[in-house]
Amino acid sequence: MKIVILDGYTENPGDLSWSGLEAFGELKVYDRTPLDDEAEIIKRIGDAEIAITNKTPISKNIIDSCRNLKFISVLATGYNIVDVEYAKSKNIPVSNIPTYGTDAVGQFAIALLLEICHHIGHHDNAVKEGKWENCPDFCFWDYPLIELAGKTMGIIGFGRIGQKTGKIAKAIGMHVIAVDEYPNDFGKEIADYVTLDELLAKSDVIALHCPLFESTKGMINKANIAKMKDGVIILNNSRGPLIVEQDLADALNSGKVYAAGLDVVSTEPIKGDNPLLKAKNCFITPHISWAPKESRQRIMDMTCGNLKAFIDGSPVNVVNK
Repeated sequence: MKIVILDGYTENPGDLSWSGLEAFGELKVYDRTPLDDEAEIIKRIGDAEIAITNKTPISKNIIDSCRNLKFISVLATGYNIVDVEYAKSKNIPVSNIPTYGTDAVGQFAIALLLEICHHIGHHDNAVKEGKWENCPDFCFWDYPLIELAGKTMGIIGFGRIGQKTGKIAKAIGMHVIAVDEYPNDFGKEIADYVTLDELLAKSDVIALHCPLFESTKGMINKANIAKMKDGVIILNNSRGPLIVEQDLADALNSGKVYAAGLDVVSTEPIKGDNPLLKAKNCFITPHISWAPKESRQRIMDMTCGNLKAFIDGSPVNVVNK
């Protein structure tokens, strides 16, 4: 059996092993594949039965051109880069990795928040630049420092990751409220479920952990920002298009929004004309919430499990049943 990995570098830049997948057949790993070059994608899949992708698109045309293709596995939770309905019509199951980064992504959301509250990186640099050494006082700080205990965190999207973020926020003394289409008992142990308008009005910190649907696209916009408290903090390490970026930039520059911590943007990698790059008090990291080694090892293990289940005739984590 021939197996092709189209873009393996972000999953495994060298600190993991592909040996689990090699056990299933002849494995070819490409670190990167041009995302907009269908001819090259077709060439690389060739006569392989298994295609494994992270962000390399697999379209109808690619599926038609790669006639040996029998199974597609996505090295991520999101699978919009595959034409799953057309794959279904060709009896090609597409599997994803549904739950691998809950702890890491929740942890990262809080890391963004703590950086905003304490500017740890900045103050570390300031010490090394001699500012503390030359300070007439025993301490100094260049930014306002924020204590989170007693403040309200509103979480939009209260599934596994939202609940993990909520647990950490609650542990440091925050009151947690949440919006979700499917309230459940686990969530009620962490947060009070409220309406979206109530969350926008009451939250000192708003964290986005919801999927990207037409109904959620652009939900952080001028109108909804106007409903928020002055000086609110916004966190997003879910999906970039949840935010209308110019509206958020304007709100940051006006002070309506005190700060934003973002691990995702609308177009990735980020483009130089993104208005958030020049917005005040905006912290942007390069989509790395998911990337601790432990999380990536879970992706590797679950991908091996997906492939074994397919070979055994009972595919799992199939998104196009």
